[in-house]
Amino acid sequence: MKHILLINGHPDKNSFNHALATSYKKGALETDAKIEEITITDLNFNPNLKFGYRKRTELEPDLVASLAKIKKADHIVWVFPIWWAGYPAIMKGFIDRAFLPGITFQPVEGKPFPEKLLKGKTSRLIITSDTPGWYDFLFMKRPAIRQFKKGTLEFCGIKPVKTTFLSTIKNSSPEQRNKWLEKVHTLGKNLQ
Repeated sequence: MKHILLINGHPDKNSFNHALATSYKKGALETDAKIEEITITDLNFNPNLKFGYRKRTELEPDLVASLAKIKKADHIVWVFPIWWAGYPAIMKGFIDRAFLPGITFQPVEGKPFPEKLLKGKTSRLIITSDTPGWYDFLFMKRPAIRQFKKGTLEFCGIKPVKTTFLSTIKNSSPEQRNKWLEKVHTLGKNLQ
């Protein structure tokens, strides 16, 4: 049985991202996979990595529970918007506080790269944006996707990381949004 973890990084529970996460979950529930969820905005934690890696701040219970779900998952689906070429502050804070040395990666003395502690997991990024995909790719060079995919997930051993980029959200028609919801439902149904 495959364990799927669905993580919603949008701070607004009335957002289209929430609808996308719900659509993915409905598709995944049509399989025999075990589905768990993390809605970052519901967690009680300080998103500030106050001391960097110099001194460990004790993890709040919600972060401990989230890390247990991450470690148990086979496939992690992240749903989030791109704002100012990055992802929401609350999601960045979650990553800063949870993806720590000794937890998701382990530095190796004398080596430039760490031991990857999340090997064997795969991921899907479902991203919404008001920036057209071609502009994000050609002119911006996909900064949020590169940072998160290469600098976080693959750095910790999660591979492959596939991306579904949905744009432009602003002023999209109900018909277009329904097509996106159907697309994400199919991803869930296929456990992708």
